[in-house]
Amino acid sequence: MDASSEAPYYPRHLEERVLEALTDSPVVLVHGPRQCGKTTLARHVGKAQGYDYITFDDTTQKEAAEIDPIGFLDALPEKVILDEVQRVPALFTSLKATIDADRTPGRFILTGSANVLLVPKLTDSLAGRMEILRLHPLSQREIKRQSPEGILSCLFGEGFSAGPKDPRLGRKLAEIVTRGGYPAALARASAERVAAWYRDYADTLIQRDVKDLARIQSLDILPRLLSAAADRTAQLVNMAEMSGPFRITRPTVQEYVTLLSRIFLLEELPPWHNNRLKRLIKSPKLHMGDTGLACALLGLGPEELWKDRIRFGAMLETFVLQELRREASWLPKRHAIFHFRDKDKVDVDFVIESAGKIAGVEVKAAATVTSSDFSGLRKLQNAIPGHFVRGILLYDGDAVVPFGQNLHAVPISMLWRA
Repeated sequence: MDASSEAPYYPRHLEERVLEALTDSPVVLVHGPRQCGKTTLARHVGKAQGYDYITFDDTTQKEAAEIDPIGFLDALPEKVILDEVQRVPALFTSLKATIDADRTPGRFILTGSANVLLVPKLTDSLAGRMEILRLHPLSQREIKRQSPEGILSCLFGEGFSAGPKDPRLGRKLAEIVTRGGYPAALARASAERVAAWYRDYADTLIQRDVKDLARIQSLDILPRLLSAAADRTAQLVNMAEMSGPFRITRPTVQEYVTLLSRIFLLEELPPWHNNRLKRLIKSPKLHMGDTGLACALLGLGPEELWKDRIRFGAMLETFVLQELRREASWLPKRHAIFHFRDKDKVDVDFVIESAGKIAGVEVKAAATVTSSDFSGLRKLQNAIPGHFVRGILLYDGDAVVPFGQNLHAVPISMLWRA
């Protein structure tokens, strides 16, 4: 599926990280889902710095690299972009030998639509030689062309000031969630056309990219499994429950979920652990990689999502996670994201660790907040007083409101506000 010609160009906040990596790494790999903008970003960077471009979606180039990977690499220009490199896994071993012979920084920009971190033998072959950067679909900050300093900078920085009041978003928030972050989908005029793009996108990925990664006998199960995952987004992983409708074993479902994760359609959010808190739930949560795709698979337009408050709450939680992940991807410091829940069902949607400090984020799909909504954040705060810096509850309100020391209700529009 090639919809790149439909999409306008959006400056990407990851660009600075790519440019930095090219100054000291022989290989820079930008990986992420198809159509999220990897090729556009790589070619934008490469054009300014004199890189040639080769894509392995071109069958001729793919076969040439497979037949003679060493000869293929020897014949390349001095600086080159190799697009969709996951289609030629044999190239990684030969690339190691090429780099060891000449470790000049910035020789190769690679892009990949499969998560190489889930294929250790590929990344191990280039350990110490390759910087791996993750490009997500567009964040709201990028869509609205705001600066890269967003909510994570506030959480671990100076905090949240009252500032001017933001208007409540209401149904507009449901529209933002259902549009997602893929450039080509955002270019479409109506919610119906957006949903059609996402459905075609999912079908194309399963028919093409999954076949490249693994041989699956029942390929027809994958679209239904992906829809089932969309219906369970933001819930604890339960493979037995997911396997039931398909009459397949739990290990098989786990294998299929891993495959869908490798092409970035699904993500697991790991649980957060701490010795001071007992009886913690240790299961990860399952999240869709983009809420636009999730809503399209479930047939949810803005109005349908807005009226279905339970699904809206789950989709909004996934939406916030993806916004946090997208911002974290371009920040120089590492921000690790987890969820927290104990067996008394006290939870915090997102626990974020950075440089030894911890912040908590709760999400509420409502315009009103009460003190009881902060029970999970208070439990987290009391358990790690020396590490906890701030806790916020994102809500569809119009003002920053304090709810105790370092605890605030914050309008969800702060995710993208200047």
